Amino acid sequence: MFREVTLGQYYPVDSVIHRLDPRTKLAGTLVYLISMFLVNSFLGYFLGGLALFAMIRLSKVPFRFMTRGLRSIFFVLLLSVSFNLFLTPGETLIGIAFIRITKEGLRIALMMGVRLVLLVLGSSLMTLTTTPNQLTDGMEKAMSPLRKLNVPIHEIAMMMSIALRFIPILVEETDKIMKAQQARGADFESGSLITRARAMVPILVPLFISAFRRANDLAMAMEARCYHGGEGRTKMKPLRYRGTDRAAYIIMFAYLAICLGSRFVRL
Repeated sequence: MFREVTLGQYYPVDSVIHRLDPRTKLAGTLVYLISMFLVNSFLGYFLGGLALFAMIRLSKVPFRFMTRGLRSIFFVLLLSVSFNLFLTPGETLIGIAFIRITKEGLRIALMMGVRLVLLVLGSSLMTLTTTPNQLTDGMEKAMSPLRKLNVPIHEIAMMMSIALRFIPILVEETDKIMKAQQARGADFESGSLITRARAMVPILVPLFISAFRRANDLAMAMEARCYHGGEGRTKMKPLRYRGTDRAAYIIMFAYLAICLGSRFVRL
């Protein structure tokens, strides 16, 4: 299950999306996430899914590889859909004993499930097409106006980049720990949900120890290279907008306008 987490991973391939400026991809991801909360109809979600599918095709990242990340949120998805399906009042469609499914609950549950899937895929697309270094540079450049308010922009961008970089590392470490404990007779698959949750507790201690060890090694490596923050640092490859980035911004805001327009069309 842990190997199926795609958030924080980078898929190296040459594509139009990979070559975009990281600031463009950050802005595009933000616009897409906002649009998913603005739409209120299946037409809006269809447009969002269509736009995301087009971006995935342009990125040349295999669709099957991206959908692997959905398996890791299956429980959250199931829980969210179930709550909305069974606990939303309205016109009853199916009523068996204490179980009642309403028309409004079915609609909200479907919309919530589609929204969650699109949010995960949209966020994964950014990390799969952008290296951690590019993300750091993009976030630092995008938030540079906040320097006038004495906000530590470089440090914030560095922390977020390191956090994203550590996700696949910790996932791999968790998988190794689980396999080592299974070789010693541990069982993580059988039993009730509570039993399986308790069986996962022994994984946390070695995982935390490994995480702190890696963090300490990283800190020592940064000190050994005389890292003292972003003050006075220069870039080997300064970020510059190109024609494709300007076209991407135009498409981005046109998409947002279409999503806003879909709010007035009820399907």
